[in-house]
Amino acid sequence: MRDMATNAVDETEATKATTDEKAVDTTTSDEVPQTEVPAAADDAPVKEESSSAADGAPAKEESPSGVGQGAAAVVSAALGVVSLTGSWIGTVASARQNLVGQLETAQNAGVAQQIQAVYGDAWQTTALWGGLFALIALVVGVVTLARPAFGTPGRIQAPWIKSVAWAGVALGVIGLFLAVLKYTGILLGLPSAS
Repeated sequence: MRDMATNAVDETEATKATTDEKAVDTTTSDEVPQTEVPAAADDAPVKEESSSAADGAPAKEESPSGVGQGAAAVVSAALGVVSLTGSWIGTVASARQNLVGQLETAQNAGVAQQIQAVYGDAWQTTALWGGLFALIALVVGVVTLARPAFGTPGRIQAPWIKSVAWAGVALGVIGLFLAVLKYTGILLGLPSAS
């Protein structure tokens, strides 16, 4: 009976030792791959970065995005629209010229002279400001369209940028043409004083 009790205790201790060894082995086997895999993954990119930095070449090549050209195209089209519809500056300058004409015209001046001083000069001032906006729209549109020729070789300008820049050029040409017609009196000239 004593042998049986000793055998039972020995078996219990052996089972306990085997279970502890399995627990240790399982824990050890789980921990090893977890620590080895991230360490190997972390080492690989570091080697690539250091080799590219050693060559002197940048790791990531940046290319221009065309945002400036797109903005210039939109500005060109907006200035073209302003040249056709009028601007705040043109309105203020016209009102100022109207006031100057009223102040400088003598009471005994002829009707034709009064019309020219009060209305004609203000109309020409409006035409000048419209022509200035049209000219700026035209120049900005042409520069935007010509920009790729002086930029990175092989870089293609986005189609929408070309379209908007061409719209700005067209509006600039139309605005400039209308400004010349208004300034010379061909378009909506002053009425005759007779």
